[in-house]
Amino acid sequence: MAELLAQYKKFILETKNIRKLANYPETFIDFSSNDYLGLSRHGAVIETGCNAARIYGAGSTGSRLLSGNKQLFAEFEAMIAKDKKTEAALILNSGFQANSGILECLANRNTTVIFDKLNHASMYHGAFASHAKLLRFNHLDYDHLETILKKENPKHSIIVSETVFGMDGDSADLLALSDLSQRYGTLLYLDEAHATGLYGENGYGLSTNYALNPETTLTMGTLSKAVGSSGAYIACSPLIQNYLVKKCKSFVYSTALSPFCIGAAMCAWNLIRSLADVRINLLNETQKLRNVLKHRGINAKGKGTNIVPILCENVELMLKMKEQCIKNGVIVSGITRPTSQTPRIRIALCAHHTPSAIEMLIQTLIP
Repeated sequence: MAELLAQYKKFILETKNIRKLANYPETFIDFSSNDYLGLSRHGAVIETGCNAARIYGAGSTGSRLLSGNKQLFAEFEAMIAKDKKTEAALILNSGFQANSGILECLANRNTTVIFDKLNHASMYHGAFASHAKLLRFNHLDYDHLETILKKENPKHSIIVSETVFGMDGDSADLLALSDLSQRYGTLLYLDEAHATGLYGENGYGLSTNYALNPETTLTMGTLSKAVGSSGAYIACSPLIQNYLVKKCKSFVYSTALSPFCIGAAMCAWNLIRSLADVRINLLNETQKLRNVLKHRGINAKGKGTNIVPILCENVELMLKMKEQCIKNGVIVSGITRPTSQTPRIRIALCAHHTPSAIEMLIQTLIP
């Protein structure tokens, strides 16, 4: 016991300046939030959530297989499936729970799971829990992916990738991924956590831009980022949906989301289709910011997304840059290992950021 506690203490001391709970004043300008469209504070979203709670209760009271399966869930899942161009969908409690639970459920010791190296930790967690063989291809390198597929038994393989990479601000080539999946006969699992609400047809994710095979493609997305509520979904075939309902542990053994979250998310989901101009402006403003930072010597990365990572030479420089922002009332995310091998400041532009707020950010980053 003492040795374990000593290990915990040592880790806390080593990471004391890196990971800690923070509570900044509401007056600060927040560029760390994933509330990309500002829908978490939208009046109609909040009121619809409250109405759902009045009808169904504040909590769901049990798992979906017991007392927690309200009609609201089925209605929302039907909406998601239609807008994601699939025949079925399933709502889960969080993006982490969805990725880890679903991949654990789909794979086993006889499966090869083939990853983009920069996939989210939740997907790694699911792959490890499944005891599948895990192989990684270099980030966005689909020649490397095909080399792996040629060596493996693709009939028992799952290709896994984010569509918009939340730490790097770049995007996967879904046509290339889909083509390889079809040619080699694999399942294709796509994480649209950072794409839902901002990209694709009517804002429902990059996957909606393409005619992906509905029988072999699964797309996960969160309801906690641009949708502004809480939870996650998987859009897939009826076969996969039915399989997950019966076998996915993180679904079977979890109390369902509160009706408030579902009601709020449904309202936000409907609003998203009307926000095309907001999305265009947001991406234009992000590209302007990226260009200004690069022009002034800042190592700003990303392409075609609202996420701007600034790569730093070391953790000390990253922490210094973050602290400088905080001193000036600007909140940014400081990212280091194990989330990213390269220390970085992560900036997420949101629809509610005004030109003056963006200028404040620039002046803080470039004194």
